[in-house]
Amino acid sequence: MFKKRLFSGILPALLFAVTLILLAGCQSSPTGPNTPQSSSDQQAMLKAVDSDSAIASFEPNYNEDQAMNILGKTATAIYPLKVGQKMRMVSRNFTYTMSGDTAYGTLSNTFEGVLYIVASYDSTSRQKDTVIQKPFTTVITRNIIFVRTGDTTLPQLKWRIAAISLPEGGTLNSNVVITKVTVFLSSGDTLVVTDPNSYYLSRGLGWWRAIPHIDRNKPVTVQVEISSAYADTDFVTLTNGGDLKGMHREKMKFDLISSTPNGNGYDKVYQQTFITHQWPGYFHAVINAFPKQVITDDSTPVESNSWGIPYFVKW
Repeated sequence: MFKKRLFSGILPALLFAVTLILLAGCQSSPTGPNTPQSSSDQQAMLKAVDSDSAIASFEPNYNEDQAMNILGKTATAIYPLKVGQKMRMVSRNFTYTMSGDTAYGTLSNTFEGVLYIVASYDSTSRQKDTVIQKPFTTVITRNIIFVRTGDTTLPQLKWRIAAISLPEGGTLNSNVVITKVTVFLSSGDTLVVTDPNSYYLSRGLGWWRAIPHIDRNKPVTVQVEISSAYADTDFVTLTNGGDLKGMHREKMKFDLISSTPNGNGYDKVYQQTFITHQWPGYFHAVINAFPKQVITDDSTPVESNSWGIPYFVKW
C-alpha cells in the first residue's frame, strides 16, 4: 500500500517536470512562433507589391494591347501605319535578402509579347495591306526596399514597401540601349536617370526621391539618350497615361534631336513632350526603343530596350 501511494505521488511530479522541459525547449527552438519564416515573409512582400498602385501602373502601359497610331511613316520596304505591342506576363521571380528590419528585393517579370505592325506596301497609301506579327520575349526588373511594420495581426501585413526602383529590361540581345533619361517637369524640377534599378522613389516617408506629382493637363518633356549600333533613326516611343484597365492610354513617337558617331555605333538623343490628362492617380511613362529595321522589315527579329517612370496626376 505504501509503495502504491509513493508511486501515485511521484508520477504527477514527473509528468509536470517533463512538461516544463518540453515547454522550455519549444520557447528556445529556432523554429518557434516568434521567428520569421521565409515563406511568410515572401508572401507578405509579394502582397505589398501586388497592392502598390505605382508598381501596378507599369504593365497597362507596357502592354499596349493593340496596334496604336504612330506619327509619320518611313520610306522603306514596308510602310508602317500603326505599331503596337501586346504583352502577357508569363512568370514572376522574386528574391530578397534581409538585414534586420529591412529587406532588399528584386522582382523580375518575364513577358511574352507580339509586336503588331499594320503596314502598307505603298508609300502614298493610308490603306492597310498587311498586319505583321513578331513574337518576342522580354524580362523587366525592378528593385524594392521593404521595412518590417511590427503588425502581427495578419502575416501579410508585417512588411511594407519603403521604396521602389524604376523598371528596366527588354530582349536578351539588343543593339539599341537606353543610357539616360531626363524628365523636365512643368514645376521646374528635373529628373535625371542613368541606372533605373538604382534610382529609387519613396513609397511614404523616407529619404528617397518622391514620385513626381504633376498637375492635370501639364506638359512633361522627356529626353532619351540611346546607344545604337545603327545609323538609321531608331523607333523610340513613349506610352503613358493608362490606368489599371488600360484606359486613357496614349502613345507617341520620339523625335531625333542629334546623332553622333561613337566607335562602331552612334550616340543619339530623342525628345518628346506629353500632356498629363485629367484623370488623377498613379500612371507610368514607358519608353520603348527598337531598331528601325524591326519596324520596317517583316523578317527582322525584335530587339528592344524599355524603361519606365511612375508619376502621379494630382486630384
